[in-house]
Amino acid sequence: MRKRRTRRRAEQFHHNVYVVLLSDEVLRDRALLRLNPKRDASKPCVYVGMTGLSTDDRFANHKKGYKSARVVREYGIRLLPELFAHLNPMPFEAAAQMEKDLAEDLRDEGYTVAGGT
Repeated sequence: MRKRRTRRRAEQFHHNVYVVLLSDEVLRDRALLRLNPKRDASKPCVYVGMTGLSTDDRFANHKKGYKSARVVREYGIRLLPELFAHLNPMPFEAAAQMEKDLAEDLRDEGYTVAGGT
């Protein structure tokens, strides 16, 4: 009985938020600049997302073009685990909210943020 409860709980906590470093070339997108009025030019451009996969697998899928966000496929450099690893894993509902909250927090800190919707 105990194994079944533990497994069920582990299955419920398998969603992750993640942050991808984007190249500065993404700054050509004027819509992205409008979404980030508090942008600090000394901080990098990032993409915030959530997934039920491992963050490494999700980033690889973006780069391959499988269910990818255009900004990550074209401008994604690498994951920034120092900005998200401490938050994972979590249930789906928590991850969906955390994606929005993390994007907002990073914007408030001056990052140029794509995603997080």
